[in-house]
Amino acid sequence: MPRLLNILTSKPNCGPVWVAFVLLGISVLNSQAKIVLTVPQQVSLSANFFSQQLTISWFGGEATTFDLIILRTEFNETVFYNTVPAVMNQDGGRHQWTWTSVEPLECTSLSVKIRSRDGITKSEWSEPQILKGRDLPSNSVQQVYPQDKVVPVGGNTTFCCIVEEGNEFRDFLYGSIKMNVKRLSRRSYVTTAVNQNLSGPTGTNVLCRLKNKLNGSVIFVGYPPLPTNFECITNDLTSAVCYWDGGRVTNLYAKRKTSYSINKRDCPDGKCVLPEWDGNWTLLAVNPLGQYSLTYSAELLHRVVPVAPVNLSATDDAWNTTVNWHWPYSSYNTLALLCQVQLASHNILLRNFSGVGLQSVFLPHLHPNTKYRVQIQCGSLNHFLKWGNWSKEFNFTTKSYVPEAPDVWMFVNRDNSVRVMWKPLTQWQSHGVLTGYEVTLWSLEENENQTNNLSPKDNSLNLTDWASITADKKAIASVKANNVKGMSQPSSIMLGLIDDKCAPLAQTIYTSSGFPLSWQHSDNSTGGYLVEWCEAVCTSDCAVDWIRLDAGSTHVSIKDSIAPSISVNLEINQQDCDVVLSWEEIPLAGRRGFLLGYKVYRVNNFSNFTLLDDLSPEMRTYTVKDLSTSTYKFTVKAYTSAGEDTGGTAAITLKQCADGLILEILTSLGIVTLLLTTVSCFCYKKRRWVKKAFYPDIPEPKLPGDWSRTQGPMDVKPFPHSMVHIIEKPEWDFSKDTLVIIPEEEDYEGEGIGDEPVDTDEPQLLRYYNQVVDERPIRPRFPDSSVSSSSSVDSANTDVTYTGIQTSHSSLVFPSDSQGFSEGFQPHSGLSLSSRNKGEGYHPQMHSVTLGGNLASPEPIVEPHAVGSEGYKPQNSWLLDSPTEGDENSPAPSLGSPTSVASTQFLLPDRERHEEKRQQPSSAANWFTNLLSSAKP
Repeated sequence: MPRLLNILTSKPNCGPVWVAFVLLGISVLNSQAKIVLTVPQQVSLSANFFSQQLTISWFGGEATTFDLIILRTEFNETVFYNTVPAVMNQDGGRHQWTWTSVEPLECTSLSVKIRSRDGITKSEWSEPQILKGRDLPSNSVQQVYPQDKVVPVGGNTTFCCIVEEGNEFRDFLYGSIKMNVKRLSRRSYVTTAVNQNLSGPTGTNVLCRLKNKLNGSVIFVGYPPLPTNFECITNDLTSAVCYWDGGRVTNLYAKRKTSYSINKRDCPDGKCVLPEWDGNWTLLAVNPLGQYSLTYSAELLHRVVPVAPVNLSATDDAWNTTVNWHWPYSSYNTLALLCQVQLASHNILLRNFSGVGLQSVFLPHLHPNTKYRVQIQCGSLNHFLKWGNWSKEFNFTTKSYVPEAPDVWMFVNRDNSVRVMWKPLTQWQSHGVLTGYEVTLWSLEENENQTNNLSPKDNSLNLTDWASITADKKAIASVKANNVKGMSQPSSIMLGLIDDKCAPLAQTIYTSSGFPLSWQHSDNSTGGYLVEWCEAVCTSDCAVDWIRLDAGSTHVSIKDSIAPSISVNLEINQQDCDVVLSWEEIPLAGRRGFLLGYKVYRVNNFSNFTLLDDLSPEMRTYTVKDLSTSTYKFTVKAYTSAGEDTGGTAAITLKQCADGLILEILTSLGIVTLLLTTVSCFCYKKRRWVKKAFYPDIPEPKLPGDWSRTQGPMDVKPFPHSMVHIIEKPEWDFSKDTLVIIPEEEDYEGEGIGDEPVDTDEPQLLRYYNQVVDERPIRPRFPDSSVSSSSSVDSANTDVTYTGIQTSHSSLVFPSDSQGFSEGFQPHSGLSLSSRNKGEGYHPQMHSVTLGGNLASPEPIVEPHAVGSEGYKPQNSWLLDSPTEGDENSPAPSLGSPTSVASTQFLLPDRERHEEKRQQPSSAANWFTNLLSSAKP
């Protein structure tokens, strides 16, 4: 029993443990089931190409964060990879996230993949979704993105160029700047402009240049709007007129410019009219780079600015007027106004008036017969904000009135004639259009009178013929002015002769305020003073002016209205190498003071004055010496104690002085003579060296026989043959040159022998063509191997044979071609060169040449023995003349041009003859040749 009890008591202890394990396993399974994440489904892409934004949406189960990766499809490059907290759309249950691309979305295709994430647990990637770019092969044209984009100053913009199929990308230009480029795909290239500056009004060009094509875009760089000074007023006490300043210039125009609205009502730039007074306004300024808003609040009566008055009119009078106007709004009838009236005639006056509903003003203190202009502007009197606009200008003219009495004076000329004078009335004094003057004269003792009517242009009357005026008998003159309104009050003056005795003459200095005059006050003087002045040089009918002063006056400053300032009349002339300045005396009336002298200046660069001299007032001329040939400008100024006048100016261009020209010519001739003398002396002393260096002796050929120079035509018949005999036959040295005998191409009957062997038993014929007959001594010529002597058509054909060349002055020389000569020619055994004595005979210094064609023997030619220095050694070569022999790269095998038995000079081919003519010295150099001829040893 106890055992049974033990078993029974153990069972209840194991049950709870087993239950706990079961529950733990279930919880583990449940937790594992919770962290299993689903792959995002139904991924979709939506692109906003203008803002370069890509919106991605998907269904994603319970996850709140997602890994998102964006790649460039073609190169599989990662553009974006991050974990994003996507927001669920409550309506559709889709997650959504927006990504902004640095590059335009058109540049290349993008692939997007998403996976769910919960901590470190993540799902598989969704299937990639592709946003196709414009670089697909199906779009084969060239394109640049973005197009016409607006960006702020200081920002960065990325541009891409999609190259058309089959073309080659070159570079990217931002304006004129070459940009760094990166490749996105096979056809797409990008560049980024950083910290962009303001573009022009039409934007900045962005160009993509291909190998043979150009495309581009335009970028507009500016500022967002920033308006200022926003306020609203009322003109009619009902509506509102709002104003503002645009602020800084946005640099964006046309469709990209800033647009404005107030309280959601569209408005033009700077001003907007709202039909009702709201009291609160909001200004909103918008452009492609952003927006800016301003608010304003005010009470109606505090923002009143009246409009301009209209329909102005005036009631005319001679001394005053009343101006009336109207208001366009009836609400002004109860508004307290402050108005300002601008009255203009000879000067401008401003007068202020106030009142409720003010519509007229009275303007006193006007002048008769005067034209006035009036304008009016008003403001609110109680809450003055600012003046309204000015009204249109209104003109009116006051009525005429009788003239004022003229100012009369008497003047006695030096011939004791008397004149009655009066000052002409001004427009304001005449009070209308003057019709004339009436002058009445009467004698107090004789009770006589005389009336004279003068025109409005007269201002004086000469009384010379009126005999009643004497020193003892006084008379009175009375002057009246007339106009359409009547006659003025009379102005009278006592007439009589004045004492001849004058006070001592005193000098006064003219200043900017006039001539100052002063005198001592006299206690006996009960009236005022009158100061008169006129020109001192005047004798009769002088222009007199005067001024009336009150009693007690002791000084006055008189304005000079008679004598204007006159500058000197300057003349300028050239005398030899000097410049003479002269001028006339300034008239007394034009001096404006006492003349102290003249100052002479030289003008440099039209503004810099250099003082040359200060002359006394009596001087009228001045001479400037030692001037070179050039252009000069001078100014002469007269001066008084008050300073200089403007001066007289004159300019002159100096010509070449005769003495200087002669001196220069003589100097030049002397230098040339000295140079020629020096060169001549040097050449004479060094004549041997000069002759050897520039004109060496050329040996002349000396041939036996009679070589007289006979004038006349040349006999072209062939002469008897001569033989060239080889006197000695030493061992031949192929390194030496030889004398070559050339066979004749044709016989005398015209039959060619070019294909026949040469008959070595007969003497060889040498052909040449006679070109010229010259009387000068025979001198050797060196013919050109490139021209055959047989090329002349008009020359005579002459056969020459050599019987023996004994002279050391022979010039037979042969071209250098050792190989061809040794292989192609062997002289006849019967021919020999004379070489009996060492140093005598003919010793040519030539290499062997090739004689191709019909030369008979292939045996080598034997070279003569070496000769001493006493023999003749020519330095140039004769060239072979046959045009058919020798190879094309070597001179033609010919002995050259010998001397004709009937000619007096060497006969040359045509080209040599022309070259010789060009090389002949001119006849002007014959004196130099004669000079050097004395150096001949």
